[in-house]
Amino acid sequence: MTDRKISETTGSAQKDQTPARRPGRPRSVKKGADKRELLLDAALKLFAQYGIAETPLSQIAKEAGVTTAMLHYYFNTREQLLDVMIDERFQPVRAGFTDIFETHADDPLMAITHMAQCMIDAAEKYPWVAPLWVREVISESGMLKKRMEERNGDKNRKVVHESIARWQAEGRLNPDLNPALLFISLFGLTLFPMASMKMRKEGGSLISPDMLRKHVSLLLFSGLGPEKR
Repeated sequence: MTDRKISETTGSAQKDQTPARRPGRPRSVKKGADKRELLLDAALKLFAQYGIAETPLSQIAKEAGVTTAMLHYYFNTREQLLDVMIDERFQPVRAGFTDIFETHADDPLMAITHMAQCMIDAAEKYPWVAPLWVREVISESGMLKKRMEERNGDKNRKVVHESIARWQAEGRLNPDLNPALLFISLFGLTLFPMASMKMRKEGGSLISPDMLRKHVSLLLFSGLGPEKR
């Protein structure tokens, strides 16, 4: 047998042994990651707009431009989707709030004011923060709040309340302040206006995040009384 025929025979045998590639475009890791992020983005947008319980998975898939089967490939259930959303999107934002009380452990006014500013910053950076927080976290019946407490308990809340109690005992903070009402007040000063801004975005807003930051700082530092001379 000639060298040419040996080469042809060997090449033919190698082709026969090579498994046939399945039809269709191969799925890359990056492409899969992009779709997963797209689904999380769509879920956050719809949850903030309509609420978690009122948003079917099929609507999330439609918003992301994929099939419902594709959504189920990444997230088998609504609970799994919610858990990933909490871990990867919501917890990092929330954890930043709690760290403030450790950074400003000896300055309650600075800690509380900084927290209010961070709430505004987060709501400006992530359009879903304010409406989702108002709808799902502040509300006692919010599905997100219940899921977060089931997974993580109330550790963050305890850290904040313990800091406030210590400051009050040390005479650094008004002893008559109620910690729970204090944070409802902060939400009212920051996230409620930011959520309102998002809802009125199409028609324009009378206030801006910068105006809100200045207002909240003045209110917390100086109160409602006239400027002292």
